[in-house]
Amino acid sequence: MNSPQTLPQRFRDVKNRFPDMNILYTKNGDGVFEPLTYSQVWDRVKALACRFQDLGIRRGDHVGLMSDNRQEWILSDLALLCLGAADVPRGSDSTADEMSFILRHADCSVTFAENRAQAEKILSKIDGLPLLKKIILFDNAEMPGGNSPAARVEILRYQDILSRGEAISREKPDFVDREIDKGGIDDLATIIYTSGTTGEPKGVMLHHGSYIFQLDRIPDHINLKPGMIFLSILPVWHSFERAVEYFILDKAAAIAYSKPIGKIMLEDMKKVKPQWMASVPRIWEGVRASVYRKVNADGGIKKTLFHFFVGVGEAHAMFLSMFRGLMPQFHPRNRVVDASLSFIPLILLTPLKLLGDLLVFKNLKALLGGRFIAGVSGGGALPPYVDRFYQAAGILLLEGYGLTESGPILSVRIQKKPVYGTIGPILRDVEHRVVGEDGAVLRPNQKGVLHVRSPQNMKGYYKRPEETARALKDGWLDTGDLAVFTHKEECKIVGRAKETIVLMGGENIEPTPIEETLVQSEYIEQAMVVGQDRKFLGALIVPNMDKLEEAAAARRINYMEKEDLLDNPEMQNLIHDEIQGLVNAKGGFKAFERIFRFTLIGKKFEVGNELTHTLKIRRAVVNEMYRKEIAALFK
Repeated sequence: MNSPQTLPQRFRDVKNRFPDMNILYTKNGDGVFEPLTYSQVWDRVKALACRFQDLGIRRGDHVGLMSDNRQEWILSDLALLCLGAADVPRGSDSTADEMSFILRHADCSVTFAENRAQAEKILSKIDGLPLLKKIILFDNAEMPGGNSPAARVEILRYQDILSRGEAISREKPDFVDREIDKGGIDDLATIIYTSGTTGEPKGVMLHHGSYIFQLDRIPDHINLKPGMIFLSILPVWHSFERAVEYFILDKAAAIAYSKPIGKIMLEDMKKVKPQWMASVPRIWEGVRASVYRKVNADGGIKKTLFHFFVGVGEAHAMFLSMFRGLMPQFHPRNRVVDASLSFIPLILLTPLKLLGDLLVFKNLKALLGGRFIAGVSGGGALPPYVDRFYQAAGILLLEGYGLTESGPILSVRIQKKPVYGTIGPILRDVEHRVVGEDGAVLRPNQKGVLHVRSPQNMKGYYKRPEETARALKDGWLDTGDLAVFTHKEECKIVGRAKETIVLMGGENIEPTPIEETLVQSEYIEQAMVVGQDRKFLGALIVPNMDKLEEAAAARRINYMEKEDLLDNPEMQNLIHDEIQGLVNAKGGFKAFERIFRFTLIGKKFEVGNELTHTLKIRRAVVNEMYRKEIAALFK
């Protein structure tokens, strides 16, 4: 037989080699993680595939998958792929309108729903879903239906499907293997609808070859071994987590499902002691922020020592990178000179670094379970101050990059030789170029738009040939991201081409680095920079209300409701001073990149409204929601 070309073929091969290795850890009703082996999962996947086929799901069908992370998700996904069907996933925090649009646009006659609440969202829009015939509930809850327009839709329980499938699988033990063998590398695997920062969601068509291409190249960067555990907290319907989970399964490692909620996540880390975790920058920033809050609350000698050893750790990490030849070479560097300059500082700093590990950072590492090897950060740019903190603590973070249209993973820092300040080199065999405004291909250290050409790129946008043609030209995918490369081929993403703010004076400004700097303030929770076609920059600031209340109490400011603090002159001055103390010439910002006016917003930006599911700001949405407030900044 030829080498595995599809995800099920690949999974079957791993199962045959590691049948008794644990693959999934999921919580029971008592909150205890229970494992499943590769062999057990394989048997359940086969049973589900048999019953799905019995229900009429066929090769080439599109099946909705409206659920958050759980073992039923990955089992159903693999079972559908065994049959040659493609799933169309979305998370449970999606609105009824979003689910309805996706299921209708993707021509789904069958969909999964995590629970009754999700099923009712779908059924509330049933008049606009003429093709939908079946909803499969993961939760074993009372099923909606009865005398309503939804009665024409058959509601089924996952557990019943699994039980019936097990019987069919015993009757036809070779059926699933035969179906798997029919699959090919170009078969459609999924249609993932992008959240998008603007416009209507687009269905990105990814084929099996997209994932197989990555599975064969990510090991160049990350050394994942059989039996290691990845804590899963990102929504699995998103392309980044999806690719990570396939990589885990391909390496006979295991997934432990948790939640992106600090307390739950850290408790689960103590229970399963994972070696790895993939997450978005906001989660890594949140862990850092919680550590700083605790230290600042303790005060005294603990606070002094903590800040001292963080400074020591950052300096030690920089000199160690110099000594190892791992500094980003946007300009050519002399390896011998770097090693010579860093040698003495390393000798002097190492004893202090070891003391800091013992007194300060040991506790942080224990919070992560005690066996933590590295985290992978993706889905957005990792703020430099967050990156530096984990370097100081001796916790390895491997920043990666990609987008749904590219399958998604295009790059990740190399575990054995990470070059901080970059996303590492682009995956092997991916053609890439940085293109200037005039269309010319640029050299290292020149900023332009990143284009990539690779077998992992999407087939296109479902039912949108014109948009596909605009995105893919001669096989080249315009990522829309501004990038620069080092002389050693590591890449750094410096902004979004479409997010660039152009002032009236013609100055081009990337808002993301400014926003990342602003949220370093303990008083600023979220920020969005504005100023397109204006004389200067402004900002919408979502303050940390708890910190504002603490500041108000310290200043003996009287107020009725905490929202009153947003208009208080002293609080306004406090935020003004924070902004000016962060975004200034000393911090490397040019005069035209400074924030001249701001307004305080009392409501946090939320996923599904102001934020995408990967916590990126939907700028067009925010601009519309706060158009009056933004206009007032420039009067």
